[in-house]
Amino acid sequence: MTITRLDTNARMSQAVVHGDTVYLAGQVGAPGESVTVQTQTVLKQVEDLLARTGSSKQHLLSATILLADISDFAEANAVWEEWVADAGIPTRATAEAKLVTPDYKVEVIIIAAKA
Repeated sequence: MTITRLDTNARMSQAVVHGDTVYLAGQVGAPGESVTVQTQTVLKQVEDLLARTGSSKQHLLSATILLADISDFAEANAVWEEWVADAGIPTRATAEAKLVTPDYKVEVIIIAAKA
């Protein structure tokens, strides 16, 4: 079975397609922006990567959302819920985590099926 990797550097690939499954690396927004803006940016990046891999948000399987501060849960959820309203609702886990820099407030990791 073929494995396709997109936007690969020495450390990682932004997306990997194996068979009919798409795995996205954790996506982050612009450092220092609000949780709302970072979440919007992240979900736009997710959509773009899914489109490039032959998938879409209608084919989501699983999402992992990491928040630098769990008190931002409601703010991030407001953006998420609007974004997935017309999509296939995936399984999901949300956790508080220390992200790579304090300027990142949210990171989203997605697994999807190909369309």
